[in-house]
Amino acid sequence: MKKYDVVALGEILIDFTFAGTNVDGKKLYEENPGGAPANCVSAVSKLGGKGAFIGMTGRDSFGEDVRRVLEEITVDTSGMRYTESQHTTLAFVSLDESGERHFSFCRNPGADTQLSENDLDKAMLENARIFHIGSLSLTDEPCKSATLKAIEIVKKAGGLISYDPNYRAALWHGRADAIPLMKSIFPLADSVKVSDEELALLFGTETSAEAGGNALLDRGVRLAMITLGPKGVYYAAKLPNGERISGTVGCEKVKVVDTTGAGDSFTGGMLYRLTRRENPFSFTKEELEADLRFANTVASICVTRRGAIPALPTLSEVEAFHS
Repeated sequence: MKKYDVVALGEILIDFTFAGTNVDGKKLYEENPGGAPANCVSAVSKLGGKGAFIGMTGRDSFGEDVRRVLEEITVDTSGMRYTESQHTTLAFVSLDESGERHFSFCRNPGADTQLSENDLDKAMLENARIFHIGSLSLTDEPCKSATLKAIEIVKKAGGLISYDPNYRAALWHGRADAIPLMKSIFPLADSVKVSDEELALLFGTETSAEAGGNALLDRGVRLAMITLGPKGVYYAAKLPNGERISGTVGCEKVKVVDTTGAGDSFTGGMLYRLTRRENPFSFTKEELEADLRFANTVASICVTRRGAIPALPTLSEVEAFHS
C-alpha cells in the first residue's frame, strides 16, 4: 500500500483576486494561495484523501503563507523547498461580469520554476498512487527536467500519472514552443483533464470533444476528460477489457462568483474518487459517470466562492449539495 493517494508537483503561488474597489475607485485584491497542482491536491485533501505537494517558494511571507494553508488542510508539505534567489510567484486575477478570469503574472522566472532534480523527494514520489502535474512546470528549467524525472520515478514505482495541460500565454515562449511540450506528456499519462479551450489549442479549433477524446486515447491515455464549463464534462475511457466508452456528464447550474480553480477542483474531486477503489482505473461506465458527477459537484461548489483553495468544499458539503 502506498502512503499517498495523490502527490502533486508544480507551481504554487499567490493569487491576488479582485475583491472590489476602495472609496477612490482603486481596485482591491484579496490574497489567496493557488497554483493549479496545489489547488488539485488541496481538493483531494479537503475531501479526506491523503495528499502531498512538491514545489518551491521564495523564502518570504508569501511562501510561508502558502505552506501554512496547505498544512491546515492536511496536505503533506515535507516535499516543498525554498529558494533564496527568487520570490514566491504571484498572479493577479481580475474577473469579468461572468466570473471568468484574466491573469497577470509576476514570474520572471519565479520561485516555482527553480525546483531541480536534486530537490525531489524520491520516497514521496515512490509512495504516490497517483502523481499529478500540469504543463506550467515545463515552461522553464530546472523545473522541466525535475518534472520529467519525477514522472520517471513514479512510473518505475508502479504509480499512475494524472496530467492537466494548462496554457497561460504570458508564461510560455509562444505557441510554437508550448504546444509540442504540452503534448509530450500525453504518452506518459494515465489520466488527462483538458478544457475545451486547451483542446482547441492542442488539436485545432475544429476538433470536437469526441475527436479530442479519441486522439488522447490513441496516444495511450486511459481516461480523457474534456471540461465544457457550465455544460459539464465529456469523457472517453478504456475499460480494463480494452473496450472504449464515452459520453457527457452535465452539472448543476449555479451562481458563478469566481471560476479560479474550477478545473483544478474538478480534477481533485475526480482523483479523490478514483483512489477510493483498489485499482483506480478498474471501473464500469456507470461507476465512472458517478465519479464524474461527483467531480462536477466539487467544481460547482468551488465557483460559488472567491479564490481557489479557500473555495474548495469538504466531503460533507459535496454530499449535501443534492440533498
